[in-house]
Amino acid sequence: MIIDRPIYLKKLIDKRENGLIKVITGIRRCGKSFLFTKLYHSYLNSDGVDDKYIIELSLDDLKNSKYRNPYELDKYIRKKITSSKKIYYVFIDEIQNVEAVSNKYLPEGSPKITFVDVLLGLMKQSNIDLYVSGSNSKMLSTDILTEFRGRSDEIRVYPFCFSEYVSGYKGNKLEAWNSYYLYGGMPLIMSRKSHDEKSLYLKNLFNHTYMRDVLEHNKIKNNRDILENLLDIISSSIGSLTNPNKIANTFMSEKKIAINSSTISMYLEYFIGAFLINSAKRYDVKRRKYIGSPQKYYFTDIGLRNARLNFRQNEENHIMENIIYNDLIVKGFDVDVGVVEYNFKDENGKKIRSNLEIDFVANKGNQRIYVQSAFSIPDEIKREQEISSLRRVKDSFKKIVVVKDNIIPWYDANGILFIGIDNFLLNSNSWL
Repeated sequence: MIIDRPIYLKKLIDKRENGLIKVITGIRRCGKSFLFTKLYHSYLNSDGVDDKYIIELSLDDLKNSKYRNPYELDKYIRKKITSSKKIYYVFIDEIQNVEAVSNKYLPEGSPKITFVDVLLGLMKQSNIDLYVSGSNSKMLSTDILTEFRGRSDEIRVYPFCFSEYVSGYKGNKLEAWNSYYLYGGMPLIMSRKSHDEKSLYLKNLFNHTYMRDVLEHNKIKNNRDILENLLDIISSSIGSLTNPNKIANTFMSEKKIAINSSTISMYLEYFIGAFLINSAKRYDVKRRKYIGSPQKYYFTDIGLRNARLNFRQNEENHIMENIIYNDLIVKGFDVDVGVVEYNFKDENGKKIRSNLEIDFVANKGNQRIYVQSAFSIPDEIKREQEISSLRRVKDSFKKIVVVKDNIIPWYDANGILFIGIDNFLLNSNSWL
């Protein structure tokens, strides 16, 4: 089954032949390789590019192990380019498998030759359009983009968003939602039939892939238990404001483990760097500035989060908030947590300063939207609670309250849009 990924395909098309190395990043098993070796390959064919001008090499395949030597890799690619008048599209998957070797032309002790040297060299050839992807343990985006010295263009790929998931799901939208909010959008999850198969797949990804990546990349040998416990704490508190000090206190009170906040902060950055989680900073809407700690953390894939907790904490309201966050990120928004300060007087006439929260302040270019994830609004009291912060934002940008129910979108007297989660995720034209 082929599920189209139009958002990412458009990004590849837009960056085609732009003179930069296209670096495909993202959490393992989210479909990076399929994106450019299948979907983009097919697009190029449909646009008149013959297969002889598309060079694909997967370096995790044993038959290609010879090309893990940078000299052999460079020789192989250049040998394939037989015309100087045609553009060649080069796709190299699992590029991190290229081993660093000594430079045979320089004295012993000189810097080794790596895949970065190979790619920068190929990039100088004007008729090569170069695309690479790799695993997180040795090719995190921050590392690779720095090594390429501004000569690369990152395309971040995420697991299936809900609209992608629905397009390949055999069932109605409600059934798709019930499956998605529980098991998430890792592409291979759709081929697993039973709960046991899905659960085992997600847990194995955590234990044998993601944790290993984090440990190897950051050279951690003795603190795996700390990392495991930290993941459990973050999993249990998605969408809640927290900070390293608070988490350190949780370690002491619940785990009886003393660990300082700077170590917690460092480990959180490891998980962010491995694309397992994302952080959302607090943004003061009226003062137009960021506020320091605490922050919110969300999982890149909600199924991984649920599997981490053995599917014990399936609070649909928190899960829905995580899914909305991810969907906004996939659509290209930068997403923060909004804070709106306001003053009022108590019954004794004393002036009180208070803060209200907006779940998401999402920005893309000159576009901004405010989004509140409400799950359900059973009465007027709850409705007022949800819109109180939005009413105090006086700009003209769109303000949205997303509920779980499948409702007909409507605007209240304040110009605030109320919309169901399926409409929000599947029909962005209704609110963009």
